[in-house]
Amino acid sequence: MIKLGVPSKGRLMEKTFDWFGARGITLSRSGSDREYAGAVEGIQGVQLVLLSAGEIPRELAAGRIHLGVTGQDLIREKLAAWDTRVEELAELGFGQADLVIGVPCAWVDVDTLDDLDAAAAAFRKVHGFRLRIATKYHRLIRDYLRDHGVADYQLVDSQGATEGTVKNLTAEAIADITSTGETLRANHLKILAEEPVLRSQATLFRSRLADMDDAERKALAALKERLGV
Repeated sequence: MIKLGVPSKGRLMEKTFDWFGARGITLSRSGSDREYAGAVEGIQGVQLVLLSAGEIPRELAAGRIHLGVTGQDLIREKLAAWDTRVEELAELGFGQADLVIGVPCAWVDVDTLDDLDAAAAAFRKVHGFRLRIATKYHRLIRDYLRDHGVADYQLVDSQGATEGTVKNLTAEAIADITSTGETLRANHLKILAEEPVLRSQATLFRSRLADMDDAERKALAALKERLGV
């Protein structure tokens, strides 16, 4: 059976079900919201696996599921050399969000990465430690700042309420995913006037590492044809 991993709750699950349904394949959740069982109708040889969006990159990389729907941000953050481990089959057109760097609005002279680099160097000189950037996207932000020559900073792990870390004095800046920027503005933060670190959306990925027999290859080919990917 081809195992298809789908987010187990919320709008991502609903939108994924709608996307497949528009292509003649019905995905449904069985039982109560506490049960992680599902069904697939409209095609043979495909099994629905309900997981958290954050688990799907790991399961794809381990080859325990053949296909998975999750955000591009999670794939790139959680999987080193991600494109050797998974293949993008289709962007699904929902779940769009940008990974951005936010700094206090009071930093009137900091609008670009060059400004941030200068501010970070000045901060370390004055305070004796590196400017702190709160984020859960360590791999993506570290690579992005290195590529743009920003050096005097440290990443502080934040798995929730990241925008509040500056107000709470546990960080000087943040890097987080945003759809509208409203939460950043509500916390008196502004987004640097640069292209986002990453423009992300929900995407259907195929594991390059999952084993398949002949029947599963045929089922995958039939599914891809139905989906037009």
